[in-house]
Amino acid sequence: MEQPALRKRRNLDVEYTWTGRLFTWSGYILVALFTIFCLVPFWMVLINSFAAEKEIMTNGFQLFPADFSLDAYKMLFKSNQIYSSYFVTIFVTIVGTVLAMLVTSMYAYVLAHRKVKYRNFLSFMTYLTMIFGAGLVGFYITIAIYLDLKDSIWALILPYLLNPFFAFILVAFYRSVPYELNEAATVDGASEYKIFFKIVWPISLPAISTVSLFYALTFWNDFWLSLLFIDNHKLHPLQIMLRQLISNANMKQYVAGAAMDYAQAIPTYGLQMATVCLTIGPIILLYPFVQKFFVKGITIGAVKG
Repeated sequence: MEQPALRKRRNLDVEYTWTGRLFTWSGYILVALFTIFCLVPFWMVLINSFAAEKEIMTNGFQLFPADFSLDAYKMLFKSNQIYSSYFVTIFVTIVGTVLAMLVTSMYAYVLAHRKVKYRNFLSFMTYLTMIFGAGLVGFYITIAIYLDLKDSIWALILPYLLNPFFAFILVAFYRSVPYELNEAATVDGASEYKIFFKIVWPISLPAISTVSLFYALTFWNDFWLSLLFIDNHKLHPLQIMLRQLISNANMKQYVAGAAMDYAQAIPTYGLQMATVCLTIGPIILLYPFVQKFFVKGITIGAVKG
């Protein structure tokens, strides 16, 4: 005959099993609903970029438009400006990200190094720039007049080479790396450059990849620097080109008014959706390649006891 204690324990195990399953499936449902909630806006932007302007103006934005058209994309690719703007944006993003990571990672290594005499003073000065800035006038005078970078592609790169917030992220990660590695390499006769690029850099690859993604997003999405310093349309990055394109389309639509019928209407809404797709598309494709480093960054550098 089964003991009462054993029967009670078995009932508790069954109850726990059903509770655990209920909790697991509830988590799955919540995650699925949240995923759908996040994907719907992207789907709306993508599908309505192919919708006819008449369809959008009549029925608004829909999940499944009835009338499709490529007028928005045809208007975008009609001019060669989009190709030159894409080249400028890609060049600024790649070159800017590489240079910014070299400058930021080496500067953060100096701030985190125990043997640097004035690292606390440098940290304070870096933190001070996060609170107080030179202002727009001083910033413009420095870049456009003193450095003479007006209408230069380097005006889109140099101001963002060192971000204090990203530098402090790397400082925190460098300090989690055991300092004994540095001491051992120093005893073996390695220079600081060799220690950094041969030892610290590979260990810090998850943090460096994460900060590189942040820098790439900054350079790709930036329009402020080009708005200030670039007048030559051949050097306009993608963001400014799309902004000018939508502004011109809205102006023509506004001047024509009600006299312009649906057949002749400029696909203003379609242009807005298409420009968003062209802008965020390459960045979305970049995320799967760096996603694994976010998980590694949580545990790397831990020391077992």
